[in-house]
Amino acid sequence: MHILHVVGARPNFMKAAPVLHALRQYPGIRQTLLHTGQHYDAGMSEVFFRQLGMPEPDINLAVGSGSPTQQTAEIMLRLEPVVGEQRPDWVLVYGDVNSTVAAAFVCSKLRVPLAHVEAGLRSRDRSMPEEINRLITDQLSDLLFTPSPDADDNLAHEGISPEKIYRVGNVMIDTLIRLLPQAQTPMDLSGLDRFVLVTLHRPANVDDLPWLREMLAALVEVSHDTEVLFPVHPRTAKRLAEANTPCTGNPRLHLLPPLPYLEFLALQRDAQVVITDSGGIQEETSYLGVPCLTVRENTERPITLTEGTNRLVGRDISQLRQQLRRVLAEPREKPRAIPLWDGHAAERIAKILTALP
Repeated sequence: MHILHVVGARPNFMKAAPVLHALRQYPGIRQTLLHTGQHYDAGMSEVFFRQLGMPEPDINLAVGSGSPTQQTAEIMLRLEPVVGEQRPDWVLVYGDVNSTVAAAFVCSKLRVPLAHVEAGLRSRDRSMPEEINRLITDQLSDLLFTPSPDADDNLAHEGISPEKIYRVGNVMIDTLIRLLPQAQTPMDLSGLDRFVLVTLHRPANVDDLPWLREMLAALVEVSHDTEVLFPVHPRTAKRLAEANTPCTGNPRLHLLPPLPYLEFLALQRDAQVVITDSGGIQEETSYLGVPCLTVRENTERPITLTEGTNRLVGRDISQLRQQLRRVLAEPREKPRAIPLWDGHAAERIAKILTALP
């Protein structure tokens, strides 16, 4: 059996790494790793491969940056001849990035079987590009590997045949569990014992410059009492420069470059609270038992609200301030175990794939 893995962005790498490893345990499985180049600089890509123990990609399409439509179209153009020539038995795609939906279109046109890892998640917000990617990919997939019961329900309501759906758990938690013992705080931050960790990257947030200025003002306010660590996504860095917001010279507000996986994982583990607009971080903080305040109006991961540590605060900065004060004053609760978020999701995927006729 030949399996082609398509990845393009950091969340894909964390999900694909355990699946690649699990499939290596089965004789007769040939794997090809294709990187679309959606995240193309070393800080966003290569270092993640090294830390996750992933092999160098067999193929790199090197698509680079562009609008979502341009990027998706370019991936399709470059991917189609590769899939047509290799004719893998299965193509595996991960998450909800442009690379995922582009591969889904190509496989559908070429009639190559497609499996979607992390299928069924829904925010019910079609203004999010990722939501469109999720909806299309799931409709075109032949196998759908889901992380949680709500994902199964979503697929059933959308008419997906039950025999295509397998709840396997959360592969990103597989990676977290495996690498958490290796996570070390960056040396220049190792003296901090109480801090707030911040990540922001979604265009709906960071491209709104008045909102971004208000957020920075709130972080400056927080930093009067607690250190604030803010690894800045490249897109966010550009918008901060455009916003012309004075945020340098504050020794307790640390604007950091994007961090490799292990260093960022250590900061998540040790933070008092995480402020984010990321989907994956909602899951990681829930597993770690770290309070998470999500500056979005919705989430495609509702299990992090009902079973995890996540709270939606929307884009209301006053609500963020209120919830942040509350979280910092409360004792931390012991995290609840979420079913199948146990470090073995990739093994379940490998077992299912290798048992197919």
